[in-house]
Amino acid sequence: MAAPRPDLPPTRTIEPIAAPPDSAEPTTAQLKADIDSGRTGDKTEVFDPGLSPLGTDDEAAGTPASPERIALARRTEGPERWRGGGEKASDAHRGQSRALPLFLGFIVLAAIVLACTLWLR
Repeated sequence: MAAPRPDLPPTRTIEPIAAPPDSAEPTTAQLKADIDSGRTGDKTEVFDPGLSPLGTDDEAAGTPASPERIALARRTEGPERWRGGGEKASDAHRGQSRALPLFLGFIVLAAIVLACTLWLR
């Protein structure tokens, strides 16, 4: 393991993030923490640094999100949103995708066809 480097600030990108508590006046920071904690079901539970915090563009445009709209987003942006057709809720990066085995199978099949073609010539 590499020795810690005192010239680099500590990073939170590998530590799991806890979901924020519910609030009567939610903020965009809480919505961002919902996303980073995996509460929304569409990404892993780690800190995701961004160039600008969630909601900054709205505030710069003079139309910050109201607490009511943020509360609505916190309620609707959950794993239930990903349910469909009787399948389980999506949980990003969990479970295996079928794309990689299919792609590797295609590569192997193409290599076999190419080898057979060259051998029969």
